[in-house]
Amino acid sequence: MKNVLKFSGAIAFVLGLVAFILMMATNSIVSLGDNLSGFYSGTAALFGNGSYKLASGGGSLVLDFSGTLAWNALLGWIFTICGLLLTCFGLILPFLKNKTLDKFAGLLNLIGVALFAVGGVLLFFTVPAFAAANDVNLDKWGLGAGWVIAGILDLVAAGFAALPVVAQIIKK
Repeated sequence: MKNVLKFSGAIAFVLGLVAFILMMATNSIVSLGDNLSGFYSGTAALFGNGSYKLASGGGSLVLDFSGTLAWNALLGWIFTICGLLLTCFGLILPFLKNKTLDKFAGLLNLIGVALFAVGGVLLFFTVPAFAAANDVNLDKWGLGAGWVIAGILDLVAAGFAALPVVAQIIKK
């Protein structure tokens, strides 16, 4: 258990980094329909510009999408970046061998926990927010697998970042 506590910040950082990469590299919204397949890229939901593919029957069409971003996707992305930065600072500050900075590192980890957790939850509401922002019907569309994994990884990163605090509470 001590090894997990020792490396919990590094594990949280790596999990958050993988979630960040998945948000950028995978499809955010995918079609779940029987006779229709398609996707919106991750950048389409995050920034309002990206690619959009729609395939029906034998043909497919890939277009550049320029529309409105999903506000919660952008906030989840920003919260993930901020959680990464705070976790990184929380990893570096204890090496400075200063007691006040060590307590400050614990506070940074707690804020990082909150940012990872809220960012992960916000990702799961991307489809309805994107549909409302662009005034499109996405009834048979769902969140892409990469984004589902990114949301889960953000929540797991929050759990790992919270482990030292939980261990101190249990210890007392």
